[in-house]
Formats: sequence, structure tokens, C-alpha cells
Amino acid sequence: MGQEKISVVIPVYNEEQTLNRLFERLTPVMESLNRDYEIILVDDGSTDNSLDIMLRHIGDRIKIVELTKNYGQHAAVFAGFENSTGGIVITMDADLQNPPEEIPRLVMTMENGNYEVVGTVRRSRKDSIFRKIPSRIVNGITRRITGVNLNDWGCMLRAYKRHVVEFMVESQEHSTFIPALATSFAKDITEIEVAHEQRFAGESKYSLAKLISLQFDLVTSFSDFPLRLMLYLGFLFAVLGVGFGVVLMIARLYFGALWAAEGVFTLFAVLFFFVGAQFLAFGLMGEYVGRIYEEVKKRPPYTIRRIHQD
Repeated sequence: MGQEKISVVIPVYNEEQTLNRLFERLTPVMESLNRDYEIILVDDGSTDNSLDIMLRHIGDRIKIVELTKNYGQHAAVFAGFENSTGGIVITMDADLQNPPEEIPRLVMTMENGNYEVVGTVRRSRKDSIFRKIPSRIVNGITRRITGVNLNDWGCMLRAYKRHVVEFMVESQEHSTFIPALATSFAKDITEIEVAHEQRFAGESKYSLAKLISLQFDLVTSFSDFPLRLMLYLGFLFAVLGVGFGVVLMIARLYFGALWAAEGVFTLFAVLFFFVGAQFLAFGLMGEYVGRIYEEVKKRPPYTIRRIHQD
């Protein structure tokens, strides 16, 4: 049996300062594997010179997928998946925090262990504490939701077998978290430690708002637990409300109407508590309804303007 072709999928958004260095490091690594490969860069609506720089590097094994606008990292990865042909598909970021030199280890691990998905754990992570803490929260929630005990779900440097990629593309989910989605279609999963580097240039495109949005995608795409939690909390609030009402009635009988400003402040406290709980519940239900709305519209999660290749 011959060696499988390797596809490297890289989403790109405003990375003009890193792209030349990325090609300088990635191309020799892929050539050293002595097998067929392709590099697929997905321009996710960049507003700088990223697309022009990528077009200068087009070759027999380099393909540029140009999206019509910025759809987000995961949509860009799906666009790369859809246009990949390799038996092993590797994803990585364009900012060089994921060293391309780690790719041979991912390939070797997948083939030697016959794994379907190979994740990675960032060794000596170079991000700030403001990125590490939310990442740990996401990792813990993802482990609980998926039931798969991996340590680092946020690292883009990962390897997938062809059939896993095809299942993910066929799922056509608008809002999802790719590493977690892959576990739905793979049985043999592992992870390895890899190096992690400072950004070569520029700033991270993942703001706090995007991290929160990613967390909502994760929770609402893979679990209905928040809805059930609202049911449990609603029952608890009802019991507490009845109990608190009894306490207020007894206190009024003992201390009279002047107690706690005749109950006005207590009434407001109770009112604000339950109104806040209701808004929380409505917000969570709205999140699910909004995602249903996106799915039933049947609009594509991304549109490709053009595919550039030799």
C-alpha cells in the first residue's frame, strides 16, 4: 500500500507579515516527507495584502481558496476541507505559532498508530494568561461534553483521516467547533505534545468576544444541557420563592410592617433576582432558536469567490 497524500489546510486572515516566512518554513518540511502533498490556503476575506502575497506562491502543490468575505476561522477550514484531496488532512494557523516542523510527527503518529484523529498539546505555551485561562475553561467543558479526554482542544495543529474530513463536510453545520465535531466521526483518537512559538508578527485575531462566541458554538452545537439546566433552576427558583414568601410572612407577623422598610427593599431584591433568571433562560433559549433559524435558511456557511491554482 502506497503512502497517502497529505493536505495542509491553512485559514488566512490579514497575515501579510507572516506569509512569506510561512512558505519558507512549510515548503521544505513538506518536501522532506518525500510523498505527494498539497497546501491549501483559504483567504478568509483579508483586507490587507495577504491574498496578493499568497498568489505569488501558487504552484503545482499550492492552491488558494478565496472566500467572498470574512466568515471566521472554522468556516475557512471547512472551505479548505472541501477542496482537499489528501488521505491525511492537517490543519494549522498561518501565524507560525504552530511550527510547521511538527507536521512529520503528526503524520508518523497517525500512520504508526492507525489513528483517525491526532490532536496536539502546546508545550510551554507562549500566550498570555488572559488567553490561557479561557482556554482551560473551554478545554474542561469540551472534555465533559464530548466525553473524549484530550487536554488541548484549542490548538489548530491537528491531523484528520480523509473519511473523518468527509463526514464533517457532509454534516454542513453552520456553527460548530471542528475538533469536537471530529470526535463524532472518529473512534481512534490521540494527542501528542508539540512546540509552541510566539507570533511571528501581528496580533491574534481571536478577541475575547470571539472566544465567548466559540464557547457558545461548542455548548449549543453539542449539548442540550443548558436547556435542561434552566428547567432545574426554574424548579429550584420556584421552591426558593415559595420558601422565601413563607419567611417574609412569618417575619412580618413577628416584627410588624416596619420591618425592612415595610418589605419594599426585599420585594425589589426578589423581583430583580427572578427577572434576571428569566432573562438568562430566555437568552439561552434564544441562542438555540437562533441556531435553528440559521440552519433552516439553508444558506451556505461560506461562499467561494474563486479557486486559484496552476
